[in-house]
Parts: sequence; C-alpha cells; structure tokens
Amino acid sequence: MGLEVLQAGPGAEVTPAPEPADAGSEPADAVSEPPDAVFYYDLASPDCYLVAERIRAELPVVCDWEPVHAVSLGLPDGGEGLDRETFAEAVAALELLPLRLPEAWPPDSALAMRTATYAKGAGKSIAFSLAAFRQAFAGGRDLSEEATVLLAAAACEIHPAAALKGAGLRSTAAALDAAGARAQAAGVTALPAFALPNGVTVCGPRALDEAIAATQRRSPTQAGNLSDAAGQQRSQPTRREGFSG
Repeated sequence: MGLEVLQAGPGAEVTPAPEPADAGSEPADAVSEPPDAVFYYDLASPDCYLVAERIRAELPVVCDWEPVHAVSLGLPDGGEGLDRETFAEAVAALELLPLRLPEAWPPDSALAMRTATYAKGAGKSIAFSLAAFRQAFAGGRDLSEEATVLLAAAACEIHPAAALKGAGLRSTAAALDAAGARAQAAGVTALPAFALPNGVTVCGPRALDEAIAATQRRSPTQAGNLSDAAGQQRSQPTRREGFSG
C-alpha cells in the first residue's frame, strides 16, 4: 500500500511500508490483571501525546487507555494557543521525532477518536493511538483526514476497509459516547486525565505526575506487585508542564 509508518525513539526513521507494519513492538491492550487506572485522552491533544509516550515506563500500574472526544465533552483539547517552541523542546527532551504539525491546526479529531474506539474493541487502542499521535505530531498529518487514520491503522494491522467501516458504525459512536459519559462520571475536567482507585481522578498537564505520586503512596508490596503487572507498558520518561496559552 506504500504507507508511511512513524516510529518514535532515538535514531528513529520514517520508512515506506509496502504492507501494514507489524505492531509487535507496541503492547496489546489485553493484560492479565484488571486495570488499576484509566487514561482518558484525545489524539489532538499535545499534552496527551507526551503523556502517551511516557506512560508505559513511568506509571507503575496496569492502565486502560480510554479514548474520548474532548470537543464532544465540552473540554479543551489543548490545541488552541499551543506554544510551539516550548512544545518542540519537550518533544526533543523525550528523544522523539522532531515536532512537525499539520498546516491545519488544531485538527478535528472526531474520525480519529471513533477509529481509536474501534481499535480498542479489537484490543489495539494503544498501538493505534501511539501511531496516530506520531502521525499528527511527528508526521505533520491532519487527524481529520482518512489517509492519516489509515496510516495509523496500518501500523497496528487493521485493514483500511475495516478501519473506515468500524469508525462509521453506530455501535462505535455509542461506545465513544459511553466512554465520555464514564469520564464525566469520574470527574474528568481536562485532558489528559487518570481515574485511579478509590474514586480519585487527576486531570490536566500534570495528571501523569500526580497519578505516579498517588500510586507510590501505596504500600511497598502493592507498588511492587503493580509494577510487575504493568511491566509490558514501556516508553521514554520526562517531566513537563502544559503547552497551551
């Protein structure tokens, strides 16, 4: 298909892929333990992108990735007023591919979020979402365009026809709405957000740091067990503030 798949990390390159790329380097959604946290995110959010690249290395608990459409929930996605210079520095600190945003910014993420929801049903929301984030923030591709969604789908071996059909299903839209309702019920007021045990929800640019601190306050035995259970969720770490004015 001649699709272009982006991979993150030091020395990463953009290479043509005649067939959908093997997503084996990214973890499947399924884990042997029930999730101890839920990560709410929108693919158009710069802060969500950076958290997604940190979360698997830094959050020592099993975490479920829950796509939600910020605009539909009346939440800012973080794209308006983006401080591009500061954000580019944060991207470089993570040793990701250099920042490259699409000409149309911020993007409409509705199609991408429906596709992420469909991918979640197939157990591939993490792989799809990381690929979509990288297409948007490192590939300069517009998330509102079908071509961008299909590139991300190819990275996790979802057939293009299945991705588009799945994104258009009423059941997919209903699932995305239900995720939004769960986010609102959990008290999500900004993205990224983490819903933690005991009804604690942390929101905004420092949500990951606050979630990490909350999990570290557990007993050493609990923390050790959770770290083992979450061992498959890995990435590169860093710390930062938000990037929108």
